[in-house]
Amino acid sequence: MVRHCPDFLSETPESQPGALNGNGAVNPRFSCSPGLRAHQNPSEIGSCCNQEENAASSCCTWQLLAALERQVFDFLGYQWAPILANFLHIIIVILGLFGTIQYRPRYIVVYAIWTAIWVTWNIFIICFYLEVGGLSKDSELLTFNISRHQSWWSENGPGCVRKEASMSGIKGLDNHSYISVIGCALEYRYIEVMHSSFQILIALVGFVYACYVVSVFTEEEDSFDFIGGFDPFPLYHVNEKPTNLLFKQTYLPA
Repeated sequence: MVRHCPDFLSETPESQPGALNGNGAVNPRFSCSPGLRAHQNPSEIGSCCNQEENAASSCCTWQLLAALERQVFDFLGYQWAPILANFLHIIIVILGLFGTIQYRPRYIVVYAIWTAIWVTWNIFIICFYLEVGGLSKDSELLTFNISRHQSWWSENGPGCVRKEASMSGIKGLDNHSYISVIGCALEYRYIEVMHSSFQILIALVGFVYACYVVSVFTEEEDSFDFIGGFDPFPLYHVNEKPTNLLFKQTYLPA
């Protein structure tokens, strides 16, 4: 017996048990399947499809905007470790959005795993700027010890006034200047903490959404069962027994 598993996009509502309700319309529970959506009119597609895609677009858009905004200020402050983390985050968020639109649960799982890592990274950033666990905000950890730059907000925060004092009177420091920052309405470390807190918030929302979408896709695949792909008695099969009519040799008179 040979199993015949047609392409997922070639499914029809009639071939799926429970896909049609009593009126002959597609059951909304199955309307998010890529195969069945192709056989429906736009007005008949279940609302769950639009809700899932809109939720994915909104969540990923917020994450991308927040990551890009943070990337800009990290570049201005030469914070190389956050720059690398932001770059990976942007790639994974785009991958998760692609997986949602194209119904690729594996991509969404990758996104969910990275979201957990991203939350952990932002917790570390909060601890770094609040100097928790022996960390120091004045260390060069975020710059990979390449430079002594600090956060861009340390000199350009709200209300900050940057003053430079010449050090010409000190031997060997004629070309240097002393920079002081006064009048800041909010310390730069609290600005960084708020950035990381917002990243954690939207990442948790994205993680919950990713788990929900993966469960929905998995439930649909189990319900359809790939048209008998995992059944001991598939709906579609080909009889392998040869018939005498197909293999009967015809002898013609000489």
